[in-house]
Amino acid sequence: MNIARKSKLMGAVALSLGLSVAGCAGMPTNTSLYSTKQPVVERTNFTMDVDTNRSGLSISEQQRLNGWFETMELQYGDRISIEDPANNPAVAGAVNDLAARYGLIVSDVAPTTVGQLAPGSARVVITRSTASVPGCPDWSAQADSNYLNATSPGYGCAVNSNLAAMVANPEDLLEGQKGNGETTVSTGTRAIQTYRETAPSGAGGLQDANAGGN
Repeated sequence: MNIARKSKLMGAVALSLGLSVAGCAGMPTNTSLYSTKQPVVERTNFTMDVDTNRSGLSISEQQRLNGWFETMELQYGDRISIEDPANNPAVAGAVNDLAARYGLIVSDVAPTTVGQLAPGSARVVITRSTASVPGCPDWSAQADSNYLNATSPGYGCAVNSNLAAMVANPEDLLEGQKGNGETTVSTGTRAIQTYRETAPSGAGGLQDANAGGN
C-alpha cells in the first residue's frame, strides 16, 4: 500500500511539473530594451564585360553599356566600379561620363567577381545593397505569462522594418555618410536668413471681403 501511494504521489508531482513547464513554453526571454530583430544589409554584384581600346570605349560599347545601365535602373545607393587590368584612364573616363548621367560616381576599388577577363576587356561592376529585417514579424511567443517582464520576440520589428524600407542608401545603416570637413556658411544660415527677411503674412493688413456680389 505504501509503495502504491508513493508511486501515485510521484506521478502527481511529475504531472504538475509538466503542466508548469508547458505553461511557460513560448515565454519571452529578452529582458533588455534592445531589439533582437535588427536590419541586415545584403550586397549583390552585377557585372558586364566591355571591349576596350586605347581611346577608351568605342561608341558601340558606350551605347551597350548605357543600355545596361538603363536596364538595371541605376539609382541612388548603387555603387559602380571598374576592373581594368590595363588601368587605362580613358576607360575610366568613359564609364565616369556614363555614370554621371545617373548622378553616380565610379568607385576606385572594384569588388572581387567570378570569372577571368579576356585580353583587351574591362569589367564594369554594379554593387546594389538591400536592407531587410529577417524573422519579422515574429509571433512565436504564445504564453500569457511573462514572469521575466521581457519584451516580445517581435519587439522592434515595426520600427526596424520601416527603417530598412525607407532608407535611401542601405549602406548608411552600416556606416554613415562622411563629410569633407568643410562648413558652408551660406548653406548653414540660409534658413535663418529666409526666416528673418520674409515679411509676416499679416503685414499687408486685412483683406476686404464682401459677402455679396455688389
